[in-house]
Amino acid sequence: MPGRLSPITQLSPQLIATATLRLDTPGVGFTDITSDAANFIAQLDASDGLLLIFLRHTSASLTIQENADSDVQADLVSALDRLAPEDAPWIHDVEGPDDMPAHVKAMLNGVSLHVPVAQGRLALGTWQGLYLAEHRRKPHTREVIFQFIGCRK
Repeated sequence: MPGRLSPITQLSPQLIATATLRLDTPGVGFTDITSDAANFIAQLDASDGLLLIFLRHTSASLTIQENADSDVQADLVSALDRLAPEDAPWIHDVEGPDDMPAHVKAMLNGVSLHVPVAQGRLALGTWQGLYLAEHRRKPHTREVIFQFIGCRK
């Protein structure tokens, strides 16, 4: 059975805007960047378009995940640890035993996201949040690039 498509909205982009978010992670875990992304859109006085998010690192990643229960994040960290354990026979170990597993985890999650922006708001689902997933044990400073392509209000 086919789905039902909403009416199509068309517009011509008027704006491309970019900013870099620098943040310090506490080590392994998830850092919520949803409000940073929403603030970026609000500062632009954006209406409709697309927010592109790109992480400039290979041992951390980006994800859209549940924002209501922190147990989900703890379980995701555990799942990623099972998929890429530190005690596997990795060849690359120059930066420590957590580095190569961090690269594998980043490859699984990815380093880019795109989020529709509708009427000046991120078009996320009720329980969705934007997260930087740090895969290294020690704190790191990470850079996330936000780029909006769309229209102003």
